[in-house]
Amino acid sequence: MLRFYKFSFLFTLFCLGLAVWYGWASTGSVGGTLSLLWIVVVLAVLEISLSFDNAVVNASVLKDMDDVWQRRFLTWGIAFAVFGMRIVFPLAIVAIAAGLGPIETINLSLNDPAEYERLVSSAHVGIAGFGGAFLAMVGLKFFFDADKEVHWIRKVEEFLAKFAALPAAEIALLLLALWGISTLLPDEEALTFLIAGILGLVTFIAVEGINALLELHEEKQKLAGAAVRSGLGGFLYLNVLDASFSFDGVIGAFALSNNMVVIALGLSIGAMFVRSMTIHLVKKGTLAQYQFLENGAFWAIIVLGAIMLLSAKIHIPETITGLIGAILIGLSLWWSVRHNRRHGVSSSPAVPIE
Repeated sequence: MLRFYKFSFLFTLFCLGLAVWYGWASTGSVGGTLSLLWIVVVLAVLEISLSFDNAVVNASVLKDMDDVWQRRFLTWGIAFAVFGMRIVFPLAIVAIAAGLGPIETINLSLNDPAEYERLVSSAHVGIAGFGGAFLAMVGLKFFFDADKEVHWIRKVEEFLAKFAALPAAEIALLLLALWGISTLLPDEEALTFLIAGILGLVTFIAVEGINALLELHEEKQKLAGAAVRSGLGGFLYLNVLDASFSFDGVIGAFALSNNMVVIALGLSIGAMFVRSMTIHLVKKGTLAQYQFLENGAFWAIIVLGAIMLLSAKIHIPETITGLIGAILIGLSLWWSVRHNRRHGVSSSPAVPIE
């Protein structure tokens, strides 16, 4: 097991070392340094505990990719997750909201963290629309699938699978949800929410389209007798998916600290462990061994997407979101274990929830 998490532990030690150095440089006291270090640790633990559904869904995509792209997801992908989402993304929000340049934005984050937090939080409606729409589409696409064979909550999942024959049924459902929530918002926020939600939907369609084109290209190469090692489409999809999962974490982190450096260090540790968990799940074949686990994770994603969309109007604590996801994944895992005990891990028919 240690081999899957070796790099994550080394990365954690590096980040904690940076936290100690930054804490001492900025506070000049042992107490201040320890306080800052504690916040980094808490942020990391929260990110890890709330992101298991992310790891399971990542694993469902990564298992179809070859070893080269799996390693690239762990190495190149972490640069995007850490530098892009935990550092550049909040800075970009502030730069756009305040009309500042990159240098002024960095100075604001370091010298006036309260104003920096206010500007990031003010973009929550747009973030909720974009991230919620993308995640909702990820979850709905999994269940709106006529070829889906494993059903956990059988009656509901079979009912949704029947609608797969209706073109773009999941898109229509999402657009209705976006419109319904927008009616609860003030006019200006409603427009922002709708535009962001539509952009989230378009991003999902674009990523799916790129993936489909790459797969078509690979099929042509296979027919021509060329060796094909797939992965680019899945790599792009996974990074956009991870970014959507990160939105709430970045915003929610301000409940513990408004210091950009502290937030980046804590969330980056969590992001690294999520990637290690993903590789662990893939290499151990956990999704095949616990066949309802994937279903539980995608239900958790639908719930997370719905909560993100609703958060444009109602504040829902990140703890509640994480707890609901953990319960769904825990139930699907328990149901899988029960199935394995009754029928073995082989290809026996599943025993879904009635």
